[in-house]
Amino acid sequence: MRQIRLFCSQMLVDGLETELETRNNHYLIHVLRVTVGSALVLFDGKANEFDAVVTAVSRRAVAVTVQARRPLAKSVESPLHTTLAIAISKGDRMDWVMQKATELGVSEIQPLLTRRVEVKLNSGRAEKKLAHWQAVLIGACEQSGRTILPQLNSPLLLSEWLDNLPALSPSEARLTMQPTGTAFNDFSQQFVAAPSRACVLVGPEGGFEEGEIAAAAEAGFVCVRLGARILRTETAPMVALSLLQNRWGDL
Repeated sequence: MRQIRLFCSQMLVDGLETELETRNNHYLIHVLRVTVGSALVLFDGKANEFDAVVTAVSRRAVAVTVQARRPLAKSVESPLHTTLAIAISKGDRMDWVMQKATELGVSEIQPLLTRRVEVKLNSGRAEKKLAHWQAVLIGACEQSGRTILPQLNSPLLLSEWLDNLPALSPSEARLTMQPTGTAFNDFSQQFVAAPSRACVLVGPEGGFEEGEIAAAAEAGFVCVRLGARILRTETAPMVALSLLQNRWGDL
């Protein structure tokens, strides 16, 4: 039987009696049809997992009792800290990118506003987007077995984000994708020692403007090409993260 695994935002301790967050109700009650005595695994997004048991089910709530912290047999978090800085795209493309990046072990996601981004965000819409994206990350962690939620940052202008980046360290790889860039193998061979951190910068559907590419280069980003074909804005980060995890992470 498939293990039921859920994120819980509150502090989890042995013996805690609590109701699960309402976002889980439909899935638990109507899809999985949990009953009193059903076993669950809860995780807090900070590398802790707990066994729990359902103690009550109603039309509007599922109550559980936390039983004991689970020993982690092995870490499912990558040894390579990866940041995905990506221009915000329309529709469900951004959701897909965040979901798959989480499955690939991304550590941090930075949504960006660039000159060719067509999405307009005021403060209210940005808050709703962040809440929606956070739910996407939670769902991806629940599905993939991750115990730590990726850090999701508020959207920033590309220029603002670049200006606030720390100086490039020899232990960090920074790359952005361009069809005329350096081959990934050549880029990776420049590192004598395996970097502990990597940052992938991805532009919008229309690409970065020349001035934005130049600003990224000043911040230490190397233009890298990912094969002979031009990849879409939602495909490029998946390829880049996979290559990075394969070279220096845990794939």
